[in-house]
Amino acid sequence: MSEEEKVNGGTEYGASSIQVLEGLEAVRKRPAMYIGDIGIKGLHHLVYEVVDNSIDEALAGHCDTINVTINENNSITVVDNGRGIPVDFHEKEGKSALEVVMTVLHAGGKFDKDSYKVSGGLHGVGVSCVNALSTLLHVEVSRNGKLYMQEYECGIPKFPVKEIGSSTSNGTLVTFLPDSSIFIESVYKYDILANRLRELAFLNAGITLTLTDKRSPLEDGTFKSEVFHSEEGLKEFVEYIDEAREKLIDSVIHINTEKNGIPVEIAMTYNTSYNENIHSYVNNINTIEGGTHLAGFRRGLTRTLKKYAEDSKMLEKLKIEISGDDFREGLTAVISIKVAEPQFEGQTKTKLGNNEVMGSVDMAIGEALGNYLEENPKAAKTIVEKVILAATARHAARKAREMVQRKSPLSGGGLPGKLADCADKDPEKCELFLVEGDSAGGTAKQGRSRQFQAILPLRGKILNVEKAMHHKVLESEEIRNIYTALGVTIGTEDDSKALNIAKLRYHKIIIMTDADVDGSHIATLIMTFFFRHMKELIEQGYLYIATPPLYLCKKGKIEEYCWNDQQRQAFIEKYGAGNEGSIHTQRYKGLGEMNEIQLWDTTMNPENRTLRQVTIENAASADHIFSMLMGDDVAPRRQFIEENATYANIDA
Repeated sequence: MSEEEKVNGGTEYGASSIQVLEGLEAVRKRPAMYIGDIGIKGLHHLVYEVVDNSIDEALAGHCDTINVTINENNSITVVDNGRGIPVDFHEKEGKSALEVVMTVLHAGGKFDKDSYKVSGGLHGVGVSCVNALSTLLHVEVSRNGKLYMQEYECGIPKFPVKEIGSSTSNGTLVTFLPDSSIFIESVYKYDILANRLRELAFLNAGITLTLTDKRSPLEDGTFKSEVFHSEEGLKEFVEYIDEAREKLIDSVIHINTEKNGIPVEIAMTYNTSYNENIHSYVNNINTIEGGTHLAGFRRGLTRTLKKYAEDSKMLEKLKIEISGDDFREGLTAVISIKVAEPQFEGQTKTKLGNNEVMGSVDMAIGEALGNYLEENPKAAKTIVEKVILAATARHAARKAREMVQRKSPLSGGGLPGKLADCADKDPEKCELFLVEGDSAGGTAKQGRSRQFQAILPLRGKILNVEKAMHHKVLESEEIRNIYTALGVTIGTEDDSKALNIAKLRYHKIIIMTDADVDGSHIATLIMTFFFRHMKELIEQGYLYIATPPLYLCKKGKIEEYCWNDQQRQAFIEKYGAGNEGSIHTQRYKGLGEMNEIQLWDTTMNPENRTLRQVTIENAASADHIFSMLMGDDVAPRRQFIEENATYANIDA
């Protein structure tokens, strides 16, 4: 044994111990580093990477049609009518350019500034990662009158690129099957893909995207399919988001310009709600953490509106100071900019850091909004009146907020009287169940594990926050109890509605309601509250929905819980034959009908239960759905329920 081996405890630790991961091997070894995770988000991210390449062709002016198909075996096909990936010999790599793009990390035309001025895919990881994480990938390129093809297994070419025929058009076709040994979820969700393609259509006016699901034919033999196309871009995006809200002004203010070499597109309008809904994008990437473009928009909006309000003498009688928040209450806006070299930062790498962007967006919104206010004095007056109302309400909300803060257990006050807290104080180990009604709350308190599970019963349907002013939300006893139990605080010097979750007391917040229509309504009300006022908790992955069973089926000594009608029918079919007595089915109309042991066994025990995590896959789509479900307009809500009655899953 060498001296070095002795020092290292008898195990050789030299150059040979250092594992060098070559190319796509690294992607397969650590997939989450490249696509975020290996769950539902990562699975769908593969599609976005391929579609991004087609969108880049569209941004460069060479593509206007992109078709996405979910195939019978859950593989994905993406076809575009762009120029087709180059297939000629790549001198440096010694192989076809197509094979280089498909097998080499960070290879592609978007890294050549002459090929693509801006690129959404630059933020991503490229089609080579999709290739590495697929058991099979098939690519066809139509280019210069010829058709080329290559196939790969786990990123490894099965053969060199070959010419297989002629073609009268240009474009690229990619079909890939995600590796089920890598992904913990391997079934694509139609709605998640539809929401992203709809978003891309709004963000890139004039492009047509289609989505077709070939996994289950409709009654007439055709397949579920949608076409996404927008002629007016962000203007139509804002109209879509605000579809179920009452308009404050008739028009959408639409700005499409270029400042300091940066293309800036903004669409905005005001509604009668009390929420601010701003969605920002850079090169088609949803910057959920904002950044310099959002800061520039807010600065330009506040400056321009404040100047107009002061010049028109509308603020003279107002005795309280107006803040930036007030100018954004009831505002719905979408900001989309294109940057040649975006710099992303933040926890999820979705916060823009380019300083030069702030001034460009500030200038764009300042000029366009200033002109709009001068040319539309009636609408301008309505907006300023809304701002004054918001400032007055914010002043009232401060008192309500102070009441919440005073009652916070971390500010010297006590916990809500109805809260049955848990013994453990480590937030990572603790769970809070928000339970519908005192009866179910009592059962849950008896059935829980007191060590790590806390119970907070909620009386009836909580306030519909979609239609309530901020101070009215904070005046609601049930909502105050939620804030207090969680230990969170509200408001900073910069943002009166900001949520501080540094002292959050539970890292699992579980909505537990009856498995009936009323229970679903209450769960939706609670989810709406979290989405509008505690979105950070959803983004951090802390919010869940419990899934109590609908039935207890019995045949003699055989008992099984059934969570849906299909499971109940399966039980009947399995045990219905024979002469051992009839099948007895108990329908649980509410949680209170179970005893504490049953509730623990089916719904609360971490060993047996099924929790659905509430996530925001697409913020703009979630914004649209919550405003529709909880707003005043009945028609779109009825249409949504009719279309989604059997398979709606708004929390996914």
